[in-house]
Amino acid sequence: MPSKRRLRWAVLPLGIATAAVLAGCTPTELHGYLPGFVEDGTPATNHTDMVAGLWVNSWIVLLIVGVITWGLMGFAAIAYRRRKGQTGLPVQLRYNMPIEIFYTIVPLILVIGFFAFTARDQTILETQYEDPDVEITAIAKQWAWDFQYTADSDADTVWTMGVQAQTDEKGNIINELPTLVLPVDKEVKITLQSRDVIHSFWIIDFLYKKDMYIGKDNYWSFTPTREGTYAGKCAELCGEYHSMMLFNVEVVSEAEYEDYLADLKAQGNTGDITDAYDRLQNLPGTGASGDGSEEEGDH
Repeated sequence: MPSKRRLRWAVLPLGIATAAVLAGCTPTELHGYLPGFVEDGTPATNHTDMVAGLWVNSWIVLLIVGVITWGLMGFAAIAYRRRKGQTGLPVQLRYNMPIEIFYTIVPLILVIGFFAFTARDQTILETQYEDPDVEITAIAKQWAWDFQYTADSDADTVWTMGVQAQTDEKGNIINELPTLVLPVDKEVKITLQSRDVIHSFWIIDFLYKKDMYIGKDNYWSFTPTREGTYAGKCAELCGEYHSMMLFNVEVVSEAEYEDYLADLKAQGNTGDITDAYDRLQNLPGTGASGDGSEEEGDH
């Protein structure tokens, strides 16, 4: 049996090597190669680190459990294999109380632990700002996006309406995508609405997405922490051109954000657009058309 001192000297180089490897990892590697991080470690939002931590730590725990389980399976297959010359069945055991307790308690602890950490983080992620710096309404429709920047008065409320992505014969996008502009380091609350079917609002680098329902508003609060351009898309299969339901997000300085709102106001894009384009005017089964007249034929 090796002495404790020898074991200590054997483990020490392994610990040093592990620390050196982790120290050399980039922020992207330390966050499990998830999007939303750059070389200096600045996350895309105030919640991105939390989501990445929950994801990565869950995988680490599951990998440890997997290695132990695979190791025990391999040990059992080798240690209790049939030897040469053996015949008949091995000794049968009705139960092994310590093992059965172990295989009951450990999974229970894991499930409770996963639930506790998930519930804790989800509570924080789903807490909405009561008095945000910026209030925006994101409206989903087949197959594009409208964005309304809400102010205290209709005269200062501005909006932009988008169209779905258009591509050439090679699949390259050739038109300007709908763009959501956000100020950096400001509290943002987005009201999520749908015009027609269920959609899902997903800004990839923000590591979070939320569904958008008909007749029921959803909400998302966060603070963008890094300027840049981010890709967004619908994450819920919503029809034939679902893959073309794309948008961009521009996180800019506060001054650039104010200039953008002023430009929309100068274009005359003011007031409330929530009823300007209603995909549900022709309600199924009612015979009501978009202009309020009765339709004949199929209902």
